[in-house]
Amino acid sequence: MQLDEIQAIFFQECEEGLAVIETDLADLRDGAPSDETINTIFRAVHSIKGGAGAFGFDALQGFSHQLETVLDLLRTGELTPEPELVALLFAAFDGLTDHVACAQGGGGAPDDAALIARLTAAAGRAGATHDVAEPAPEPAVIAEVVGDAFDLDALLADIGLGDPPAPAAIPWRVRFVPGRGAFDNGGDPLPLLRELDALGGRVVAIDRSSLPSLDSFSVDECYLGWTLSVPGEVARDDIAAIFDFVSDQAELVIAPEGEQEAPLLIAEPVAEAVEEDLLAAVLAMVEPAQVAEPQPVVLPPVVAEEPVVVAAVAEDGANRPAAAAAAGGATIRVELEKLDRLVNLVGELVITQAMLAQRLSIHGVGAIDELSDLDHLTRELQDSAMSIRAQPVKSVFSRVPRIIRELEASTGKRVRLEVEGEMTEVDKTVVERIGEPLTHMIRNAVDHGLETPDERVAAGKPAEGVVRLAAEHRSGRIVISVSDDGRGIDRTRVRAKAVERGIVAADANLSDEEIENLIFAPGFSTAATISNISGRGVGMDVVRRNVQALGGRIGISSKFGQGSTFTLTLPLTLAILDGMVVSVGGQTYVIPLAHVVESLRPRDGEVRGLGPGAGVLDVRGTYLPILPIGRLLNVPEACADPTNAVLVVVETDAGQSILMVDGIQDQRQVVVKSLEANYAPVAGLAGATVLGDGRVALILDVETLVQRHRSDTPRALAA
Repeated sequence: MQLDEIQAIFFQECEEGLAVIETDLADLRDGAPSDETINTIFRAVHSIKGGAGAFGFDALQGFSHQLETVLDLLRTGELTPEPELVALLFAAFDGLTDHVACAQGGGGAPDDAALIARLTAAAGRAGATHDVAEPAPEPAVIAEVVGDAFDLDALLADIGLGDPPAPAAIPWRVRFVPGRGAFDNGGDPLPLLRELDALGGRVVAIDRSSLPSLDSFSVDECYLGWTLSVPGEVARDDIAAIFDFVSDQAELVIAPEGEQEAPLLIAEPVAEAVEEDLLAAVLAMVEPAQVAEPQPVVLPPVVAEEPVVVAAVAEDGANRPAAAAAAGGATIRVELEKLDRLVNLVGELVITQAMLAQRLSIHGVGAIDELSDLDHLTRELQDSAMSIRAQPVKSVFSRVPRIIRELEASTGKRVRLEVEGEMTEVDKTVVERIGEPLTHMIRNAVDHGLETPDERVAAGKPAEGVVRLAAEHRSGRIVISVSDDGRGIDRTRVRAKAVERGIVAADANLSDEEIENLIFAPGFSTAATISNISGRGVGMDVVRRNVQALGGRIGISSKFGQGSTFTLTLPLTLAILDGMVVSVGGQTYVIPLAHVVESLRPRDGEVRGLGPGAGVLDVRGTYLPILPIGRLLNVPEACADPTNAVLVVVETDAGQSILMVDGIQDQRQVVVKSLEANYAPVAGLAGATVLGDGRVALILDVETLVQRHRSDTPRALAA
């Protein structure tokens, strides 16, 4: 495995660790924290620190160490999770995130001097000695010599010359034997030995008893063990902390020198540099005849103070054997490109299966068991491939708390974030592309939606505003909503701003919904001043374009003085969907089954006219508008008489409507191909697909068609 690949794995683990830290910090802030919560945060920071040291990211390692010191004091009870300290930990988390981003991007370290000073001060308040230099002793004051008053004995006593030297601390003897899999997943014992070297440790012997002959040697395994002498001034816990990463796959014994007399077979004094140790080991392998026969290493029991065995002191199951971890569900990292290729191949398989079924049907071959089995297996394979790409939206939602904290600091507003449905799963491509729209919506909710604390109190509301972020599956799509309990949309002001900017005419007749949708117009903004948050009129326009590019839509629901809700409706996947194949004129279209409620044929007199080209149908006591697809998409020779057509009842966010088509051909899975990437975006169409007979069919964007019809009908009736 190349170093770049190992480093990429490290940054992936950093992202996972940061997500864990943010979640547990939220628990620390919102309720009574458990010891495990604090320990989990500590371990995540410690893991980032260790990896940063291994890859030479000194700034990241140093900052992680400062944060780790405060967390260590918190978990030992020397500090308490008071609101001020929790706020500092959140600020430190943001700083840690910046450090990881800088290390990953190769940029300079962020300016964190002020934050480090705050962490140091917090540690100092607890009387911590971590990283705090011992105060220098006061210099001896030599009595002023005046004439015959000189007293040599008193002078020697003052300067402490006559005191006996303090006894030196007994050095530690550390025996470290990595497991055979020490190099797995980018592991390397050398950084651990270098950390001991930084503490003043010296290698005194190497255990080569497990070294095989050259023909049995594997470069992926570790065969050496080390015995080191570490100064007694170093705390035992500091030595043990170095080996936290290998606690479940290494032998480690720490005891005072003289109390551990383990024989070290094939052990020789070595130079101080660890690299020279390895060189000597390699030379020994090149001349296997000079290596003694491997002998079992027998370690006698330690009689004195209990040695630290790292594998036995892991806290609350933090470091468990691999078998125990596997019991919780094993995972494997796979490159996204490989998953994309798998999904594309499954899509082509779906098309080929449809073509095969079509060809057999043309030749008069009826349903056969093998073809039915192929259809079933293809569906199972498609579901499995898509489930591999599915990810919870938590990865996107986890960024929101930091955005909220930054907005609180810049606006002076108080915000409480409520999150629901963060484990709702959606295709990875959708997850990656909703980050920017979601960021704009959150910033808009805080900056434009919520009032200042004084304004809220004056309006009879709590000083703290609420922003609610929710996700759910609905009708085969994912719906993400961002709500606030702020001032709502002032339609009068929105209309006035739109007229002022020339977006609409002053005498335009607009419905409430159309006025609300003006905020998506390019260049529109109601901000009084331009700031780093808003005012340039590009935020919500970007949101709508990005959502539409995903084949989704965005809706608004607002009550003036009570708040607003922005709703994103997105496809669960951009690759494959179930559709109803219909014909309109000489064209073939696909209606996504997620929208379809039922299909029916009206009888004479059941359709009521509402003007030229407009009509409604009574469906079980509810009049639903009829949308003639042929007219909306300008399809020639499309059926214009509802009594001779097929009416398909569809469900959208605006309610139920009816699509009028010439006929229904089939119902099947279709592979979605992007119109934007292969041709150009077309209003009312969500994409295209290849049918079993090789023809291209267009996939209808039902939401857009319904909205267009709702907008056009009042104008047509007025005309």
